[in-house]
Amino acid sequence: MSSLYITELSNGAGALQAAQLPAIAEQKITISGTSAQSAAFQQETRMIRVHTDVACHILVGANPTATVSTLRMAADSVEYFGVTPGHKVAVIAAA
Repeated sequence: MSSLYITELSNGAGALQAAQLPAIAEQKITISGTSAQSAAFQQETRMIRVHTDVACHILVGANPTATVSTLRMAADSVEYFGVTPGHKVAVIAAA
Protein backbone atom coordinates (compact mmCIF):
# COMPACT_ATOMS: atom_id res chain seq x y z
CA MET A 1 0.00 0.00 0.00
CA SER A 2 1.38 3.42 -0.94
CA SER A 3 1.44 6.26 1.57
CA LEU A 4 1.89 10.00 1.95
CA TYR A 5 3.59 11.00 5.19
CA ILE A 6 2.92 14.47 6.62
CA THR A 7 4.96 16.11 9.40
CA GLU A 8 3.47 19.28 10.91
CA LEU A 9 6.00 21.92 12.00
CA SER A 10 5.74 25.26 13.78
CA ASN A 11 8.42 27.07 11.75
CA GLY A 12 7.06 29.70 9.39
CA ALA A 13 8.13 30.08 5.79
CA GLY A 14 10.95 32.47 4.96
CA ALA A 15 14.72 32.42 5.32
CA LEU A 16 14.64 29.13 7.17
CA GLN A 17 17.70 26.89 7.47
CA ALA A 18 16.06 23.87 9.17
CA ALA A 19 12.76 22.74 10.60
CA GLN A 20 12.27 22.72 14.37
CA LEU A 21 11.88 19.27 15.96
CA PRO A 22 10.13 17.61 17.66
CA ALA A 23 7.18 17.75 15.28
CA ILE A 24 3.77 18.97 16.42
CA ALA A 25 1.99 16.04 14.78
CA GLU A 26 2.53 13.20 12.33
CA GLN A 27 -0.02 11.89 9.84
CA LYS A 28 -0.09 9.18 7.20
CA ILE A 29 -2.57 9.00 4.30
CA THR A 30 -3.06 5.98 2.06
CA ILE A 31 -2.61 6.95 -1.59
CA SER A 32 -5.05 5.50 -4.12
CA GLY A 33 -6.88 6.49 -7.28
CA THR A 34 -9.36 8.51 -5.18
CA SER A 35 -8.52 11.82 -3.46
CA ALA A 36 -7.97 11.36 0.29
CA GLN A 37 -7.66 14.17 2.88
CA SER A 38 -5.50 14.48 5.97
CA ALA A 39 -6.87 15.60 9.30
CA ALA A 40 -6.88 19.38 9.82
CA PHE A 41 -3.46 20.83 10.71
CA GLN A 42 -2.88 21.86 14.33
CA GLN A 43 -3.27 25.54 15.30
CA GLU A 44 0.52 25.81 15.77
CA THR A 45 1.32 24.34 12.33
CA ARG A 46 2.91 26.77 9.88
CA MET A 47 4.89 24.33 7.76
CA ILE A 48 4.57 20.72 6.67
CA ARG A 49 7.14 18.22 5.46
CA VAL A 50 5.61 15.83 2.93
CA HIS A 51 7.21 12.55 1.85
CA THR A 52 5.69 10.20 -0.72
CA ASP A 53 6.79 6.69 -1.62
CA VAL A 54 5.02 6.78 -5.03
CA ALA A 55 4.30 9.45 -7.64
CA CYS A 56 1.21 11.41 -6.60
CA HIS A 57 -0.57 14.76 -6.80
CA ILE A 58 -1.36 16.92 -3.76
CA LEU A 59 -3.45 19.98 -2.93
CA VAL A 60 -3.56 22.00 0.31
CA GLY A 61 -6.60 23.99 1.42
CA ALA A 62 -9.61 24.21 3.72
CA ASN A 63 -11.40 21.32 1.97
CA PRO A 64 -9.05 20.18 -0.83
CA THR A 65 -9.67 17.54 -3.48
CA ALA A 66 -6.51 16.43 -5.27
CA THR A 67 -6.69 15.63 -8.98
CA VAL A 68 -4.15 14.52 -11.57
CA SER A 69 -3.91 18.22 -12.52
CA THR A 70 -2.73 19.46 -9.08
CA LEU A 71 0.87 19.69 -7.85
CA ARG A 72 2.78 16.51 -8.70
CA MET A 73 5.34 14.86 -6.44
CA ALA A 74 7.79 12.27 -7.70
CA ALA A 75 8.14 8.89 -6.00
CA ASP A 76 10.44 8.95 -2.94
CA SER A 77 10.49 12.77 -2.81
CA VAL A 78 10.35 15.15 0.15
CA GLU A 79 9.02 18.72 0.04
CA TYR A 80 8.38 21.45 2.63
CA PHE A 81 5.38 23.78 2.31
CA GLY A 82 4.19 26.78 4.31
CA VAL A 83 0.55 26.20 5.32
CA THR A 84 -2.36 27.73 7.18
CA PRO A 85 -3.42 26.19 10.52
CA GLY A 86 -6.66 24.21 10.18
CA HIS A 87 -6.10 23.45 6.49
CA LYS A 88 -5.61 19.91 5.15
CA VAL A 89 -3.64 18.18 2.41
CA ALA A 90 -5.34 15.92 -0.13
CA VAL A 91 -3.52 13.31 -2.21
CA ILE A 92 -4.28 11.10 -5.22
CA ALA A 93 -2.09 8.61 -7.10
CA ALA A 94 -0.44 9.83 -10.29
CA ALA A 95 -1.98 8.41 -13.45
